[in-house]
Amino acid sequence: MAGRAGRPVERHPAFWDASALVPLCVHQGLTAGAVLLFKKYDPVVWWATPVEIASALARLVRMRHLEPRDWAESRREANDLAEEWSVIQPSNALRARASQLVHRHNLRAADALQLAAALEWCGGVPDGRVFVVADEKLREAAILSGFEAPPIQSKGKTSTTQF
Repeated sequence: MAGRAGRPVERHPAFWDASALVPLCVHQGLTAGAVLLFKKYDPVVWWATPVEIASALARLVRMRHLEPRDWAESRREANDLAEEWSVIQPSNALRARASQLVHRHNLRAADALQLAAALEWCGGVPDGRVFVVADEKLREAAILSGFEAPPIQSKGKTSTTQF
């Protein structure tokens, strides 16, 4: 995985959005910053995160930002990551919370489900909990919801992106 060896033994759990996990699977400008956060935080993810990562990797191939020959390696990296994370399962309550979040924040449906899953993970009390995300709109909504959302550093500066 994009430079993940040598991480500290003790990490704390954090909710990870797919936008922050993709740079761990394929080298991008955010990879170094994502690796630093990965060394610090164990990933907790939403149930649909593997689909979001697969979609992002396929989109990178279509956009010619990822060579088809490198796609298989990126998928292996994503599968390796999946063995390390905890998953928040779907529920009617989570769906209802996501529906409320699209009215409260300027979020797409998938991002509202991500934030609802993060809120489910922390029992609705995000104080002191970390949400790792590269998408700026979702990061802002996470902060407004009470999460800490450290920026992912990119080549000496803070950068957020939508993959």
